[in-house]
Amino acid sequence: MNAVRSLFYDALQTVITVGFLIVFSFLLILPPSFMQRAIHMWAHTMWFLSVHVLGMKVRVIGTENIPDGPALIASKHQSAWDTAVFFIFFPRAVYVLKEELLALPLWGRYAQKYGAVAVNRSGGAAALKKMLSDTKTHLTEGRPVIIFPEGTRVPPGEHRHFHPGVAAIYKTANVPTVPVALNSGLFWGRRSIGMKRPGAITLEFLPPINPGLERNVFMDQLQTSINTATDRLEAEALVEFPHLKKS
Repeated sequence: MNAVRSLFYDALQTVITVGFLIVFSFLLILPPSFMQRAIHMWAHTMWFLSVHVLGMKVRVIGTENIPDGPALIASKHQSAWDTAVFFIFFPRAVYVLKEELLALPLWGRYAQKYGAVAVNRSGGAAALKKMLSDTKTHLTEGRPVIIFPEGTRVPPGEHRHFHPGVAAIYKTANVPTVPVALNSGLFWGRRSIGMKRPGAITLEFLPPINPGLERNVFMDQLQTSINTATDRLEAEALVEFPHLKKS
């Protein structure tokens, strides 16, 4: 039954997303704020489907740790679910993403329009300089910037070294950095077509790291904060939802 619901969700998500890309293509000629609102609406639709089709709940902890002003949101990344959820909390959010994603039909143009920060991983110092400039511009506009410091989706139970780009942004942006832990990969795996599992994803905003730390101190604090909290959330989920151990 879970597989059927998961496949039904995947079909609905695909149809709705493609329809969204086509129907709202006229927004490409309007100011970016219109595109940001449309993507916020799309994210809410995906959230609605995950709850009412998959029976998947979401617990959000620590929203009091989100600063009122601009901030760098540095999150664990375990599944495709993570790439949309932050639009729920931050309607004007800016994601830092791989430049290759801008080549996707229509979607890439949408990402450019709403203001994604595209990173050319092989571009060297020039690419880093552009990323820092673009990020600072968006933060100056009061928009939160979302970054996945590990650079890719990482399965539950695993950790990877954080890319130095997050430290470079921290040093130049002069805004708080909010670490985020989650356990989405237990329910919504990396290759999750037809394999989404019922339960409750937990997303936790951790106490912010204020600007001013040395680079190595910041990186150590960020990694420790995210990884420790993620391990805890995963362990709690495995106790609460024993079926995950059999998957």
